[in-house]
Amino acid sequence: MGGYTGKVLRINLTEGKISTEPLNKELAKNYISGRGLAGKMFADEVPADVDALSPENKLFIASGALTGTNAPTSGRYMVVTKSPLNGVIASSNSGGQWGAHLKFAGYDMVILEGKAARPVYISISDDSVEIKDAAHVWGKDVYATTDILKQEFGDDKVKVLSIGPAGEKLSLISAVMNDLYRAAGRSGVGAVMGSKNVKAVLVRGTGKVENANADEMKNVLSATMAKLKENGVTGQGLPTYGTAVLVNIINESGIYPVNNFQESYDPDADLISGETMTANHLIKKDPCYRCPIACGRYSKWKGGEGAGPEYETVWVFGSNSGIHDFDAIHKANDLCNKYGLDTISVGATIAAGMELVQKGYIKQEELDGTPLEFGNADGMVEWVRKIAFAEGLGAKMALGSYRLAEIYGAPELSMSVKKLELPAYDPRGVQGQGLQFATSNRGGCHVRGYLISPEVIGMPEKLDRTVIEGKATWVKIFQDLTAVIDSLGLCLFSSFALGLSDYRALVNAVTGFNYTDEELLACGERIWNNERLHNLKVGYTAAEDTLPKRLLNDPIPEGPSKGQTIRLAELLPQYYIERGWSATGVPTPERLSSLGM
Repeated sequence: MGGYTGKVLRINLTEGKISTEPLNKELAKNYISGRGLAGKMFADEVPADVDALSPENKLFIASGALTGTNAPTSGRYMVVTKSPLNGVIASSNSGGQWGAHLKFAGYDMVILEGKAARPVYISISDDSVEIKDAAHVWGKDVYATTDILKQEFGDDKVKVLSIGPAGEKLSLISAVMNDLYRAAGRSGVGAVMGSKNVKAVLVRGTGKVENANADEMKNVLSATMAKLKENGVTGQGLPTYGTAVLVNIINESGIYPVNNFQESYDPDADLISGETMTANHLIKKDPCYRCPIACGRYSKWKGGEGAGPEYETVWVFGSNSGIHDFDAIHKANDLCNKYGLDTISVGATIAAGMELVQKGYIKQEELDGTPLEFGNADGMVEWVRKIAFAEGLGAKMALGSYRLAEIYGAPELSMSVKKLELPAYDPRGVQGQGLQFATSNRGGCHVRGYLISPEVIGMPEKLDRTVIEGKATWVKIFQDLTAVIDSLGLCLFSSFALGLSDYRALVNAVTGFNYTDEELLACGERIWNNERLHNLKVGYTAAEDTLPKRLLNDPIPEGPSKGQTIRLAELLPQYYIERGWSATGVPTPERLSSLGM
């Protein structure tokens, strides 16, 4: 069996016990790896009612089946655990180099159990695995931690995954960082790692990931690389301008949220677009492992330089906060990387705070002199720091926008789904993406099914974003295929150019599983249903398959999509039927049986 190392590393932090176990090959064929396999193992091992920040929760750091191979974009890994933000199975995806090196060291995944008695870090060097004291780096930021531990390890090729002060302080919007600037950002996974007193996981591998059929892989690689290079998005748009190429595209469609989704069009958006960033701020591209797209940016700002910022980050610290100062946006992004925070949730929480101040819920005396208002760039940057260290009102903001707004009696001002903050697309003007937001297993998330691709960009075909006919089918297919891509350890951006048959060809050449297209997509459906079943056990119902009141009830006020609304009440029943679920959103025994669940 190619692709997999066949070995799982399990570390009981309470007992200080390190052990390895063979990968369950039958489960791997049904759930692939990464998000899928780790999610299934999590659901089997961890009770649904466990406190996410208790020692009884477990943290899975899992590579994909193709991570570390020569497949294009094969640098992804996922952090899977129970989210402290909203209780769902968190599966936060990150790129860079770390995931591939976990494979090179000989492990498909690392499972952290229990809680260390004191701050520790994990050192992995092929077969040598140690739990080491982290007192000297506890309290330090991600950049300092990475430098200190790399020097301590004594090999510059070691890759470092760590949390920052936000994760140590158990912020519900904290991230797990790797390779300095890459983030497993969403769902508060950094807080779970912090709750276990684990500061970092270092990995140095000298092995290689083999393909089951090397000759077949050569042919498959040639075909897939050609498609990626020829595609307008993966071969031109993203390599040239990075993910912020979307700023003008989404804004011109009138679905670019402004001032905490109070508006959906920004006449000044080009000031912070990918085109402007490339012309004035780009230093170099910063690609992940084996990535021919190279959308990652390394940019300069007044007084510094660093990675990014990505599209969602540009939007959330930019237009969604009423700001067009690229230097401030980059500083806020850099602070999130440095302190270990999810940029989307942090920026959206700040924007919610701005509206809470605007509407009089938060009083000026609570701000300790730091402005919290739309358009105030310096204040926005300082609130990022205050959230990281839970200072003053920052302690409430570190809980995320939903809890912040709920504290002040206005939860409707949190632009979130299932307490997870929404990204940079107004669902009122894009029906399929709106349905995907509402039904996403982890909450307000665009990377569980990127319907923007057909509805706005026109790939694999152009759909009318304003109609609902056929959208339930598209959403299900995109959700299931995305679960496959995540579990393979590939970048979702590859799907602009590649389709199901391409992924099937890749995984078969690497693993030798010989899936059909239908069998591979069924893996994705199995993964989706496993996550849904967990959510139901936690207590979620169809009532949570919804959107914020503003987005349900108020038409888009101005811009190219003026007057548009989301027709969610019509879409949801169609979606449940498409999924083979009951009218109340519960997977039926018949559908589960057909999936072998």
